[in-house]
Amino acid sequence: MTYEELIKKHPGSLVEKIVTEVVNKDSFEVHFEEEEDEQWAVIKVHVYEEDKEMALRLLSDDKWVLQFGYYNDEDEFIELLQPLTQSEIDLVPKGLQKVMRKVLASEEGLRLPGNFLSR
Repeated sequence: MTYEELIKKHPGSLVEKIVTEVVNKDSFEVHFEEEEDEQWAVIKVHVYEEDKEMALRLLSDDKWVLQFGYYNDEDEFIELLQPLTQSEIDLVPKGLQKVMRKVLASEEGLRLPGNFLSR
């Protein structure tokens, strides 16, 4: 299965994987990023041995997007984006959704303990 097929056919499993990684860390960061006229809050998970990056983005108007990035054979970074459905968004813990909304509104990142989401 290609990465394109993975992100389109199985976004829920990737969302669960990202959330699990974040919850199991000692701490995690929610970043504020902007590019041209778009702004978003994001949490990222890196798979260094495979040179991959997975992320959850929250854009304005409560739009959630799954990001999957990897390096191709020419060593170019490819970024795939997949909008999330409500059932996929529901896989994101309410506490994390709240924090990401706060980061987007304040335009300032936050560092939190991993166990924050289990409270």
